[in-house]
Amino acid sequence: MPTSSDPQGWNHRLQEVELSVQHASQAAARSETAVAPDAERGEVACRLALRHAGTRDVRIAWELNGVADAPLLIVAGGISANRHALASAAFPEAGWWEDQRGLGIDPSRFRLLSINWIGADGDIDAPIDSADQADAVAAVLDALQLPQALAWIGSSYGAMSGLQFAARHPERLRALVVISGAHRAHPFASAWRALQRRIAALGIESGDENAGLSLARQLAILSYRTPEEFAARFAEAPTVTDDVVRVAAEDYLDACGARFIGRMPPVAYRRLSESIDLHRVDPAQVKAPTTVVAIAEDRLVPLPDMLDLSSKLPHSELHVLRSHYGHDAFLKETTAIARVLRAAIEATP
Repeated sequence: MPTSSDPQGWNHRLQEVELSVQHASQAAARSETAVAPDAERGEVACRLALRHAGTRDVRIAWELNGVADAPLLIVAGGISANRHALASAAFPEAGWWEDQRGLGIDPSRFRLLSINWIGADGDIDAPIDSADQADAVAAVLDALQLPQALAWIGSSYGAMSGLQFAARHPERLRALVVISGAHRAHPFASAWRALQRRIAALGIESGDENAGLSLARQLAILSYRTPEEFAARFAEAPTVTDDVVRVAAEDYLDACGARFIGRMPPVAYRRLSESIDLHRVDPAQVKAPTTVVAIAEDRLVPLPDMLDLSSKLPHSELHVLRSHYGHDAFLKETTAIARVLRAAIEATP
């Protein structure tokens, strides 16, 4: 029954936080934090029963980062993220979530596990599902003899896979944090991705797969960000050169596309993109206490979907954050995301 403190009968607490970026203080905090004291990498070869593609032999690349005997955190990002979340003495190149070092995820206090998504190297040209990724992480835990994780911290696709992991392997997880990833794909977002895949396919058919992949990525960038950000950054009038009109955002989009070429084979882009649209999980099956982080301006994973997820989870706490970075807020709004991550980890018994 609804109560005065929970008027809609939801088993969560709604917090609205106005985000502010504090780049100077973040940089200072990172500069005072040493690289992880220990890190190692490896691969697990195993057979997985993929939901849509049958049993396959796969190799799962993993990285462990942090204190060897510390509580384990599974850290997972979007489809272009990989096993290298944070730099270490062994692997000093910057990780994809380097801004969270010592803030939301601290390798001096925890052991971090991340994987390369199966299919990310283009070796599986068949439908992949977020449930397959969850089973891949379970296989790595088995191989490393790690029975349980303190928490899964997932953003975007990593949040979707975390929901699957909690539903499929409940005994292996004490808590879950999902940022901008719901229990299903929104139809509008799926249509967006379908067009990206068609653009990439057209590039291959025309003999210029790099151009197709670049344009697909540029269209994706528009779904990750917001009109408000583009209005602030690219307000300059269009230019006309040799009878060609060019708008202010095109240089930025071209650069985003160029950086993406070579990071992911076209077949991997297609299959991982499809796997987002195939994603479905019953929130009622997620028994672990779950912190749900929604971005009010996210057009890729709309706020109503995150509210629906939180309302259907047996044990959830919902945080609604504001950011003109939209879906990319988990990468850009370092301080606010770190605050939520710390609170969720510290609340885990």
